[in-house]
Amino acid sequence: MSEQTPPRIDVRGPRFAAGITTALLLVAVFLGLVGISTAGALPASSIGERALDPAFLLLVLIAALFLWGVLSPRTAPWGVLFRRVVQPRLRPATEFEDPRPPRFAQGVGLFVVVIGLVLHLAGVPWALPAAAAAAFVAAFLNAVFGLCLGCQLYLLLQRIGIIGRSRAAA
Repeated sequence: MSEQTPPRIDVRGPRFAAGITTALLLVAVFLGLVGISTAGALPASSIGERALDPAFLLLVLIAALFLWGVLSPRTAPWGVLFRRVVQPRLRPATEFEDPRPPRFAQGVGLFVVVIGLVLHLAGVPWALPAAAAAAFVAAFLNAVFGLCLGCQLYLLLQRIGIIGRSRAAA
């Protein structure tokens, strides 16, 4: 039984999305640094106050965008914007990639951001800006240098045989 080759995507699409995500995460880091998460008031604040923190709200939006990118990458806003507005104005693509590693990377970003959100709600100081900063670094590296850390993790896990390959019957 032969395995079907997955569709290929323009490598510029994920980098474009990473650029927008980088900008959003930079704002989230800034808001987290000036908000209640780092002011020493976090443990004394109520869950409602923590949930209404602007950095928290922005990170919830970013988490929703990551989730969208995992569940339906073809309809995710930055991908649609790239395909409909940006890509037609560029030269035809010369480099393509498997869409599975960038999709996995979206899941890694979602995981990191959700951990920060949960810890923030639990009253852990600095969790929110730290998670936003970690996601920012990964998105920045992808947007600027084309180094996708989540993609590299996917490839490592694939080489080890944990994901991406079906195991033959023993």
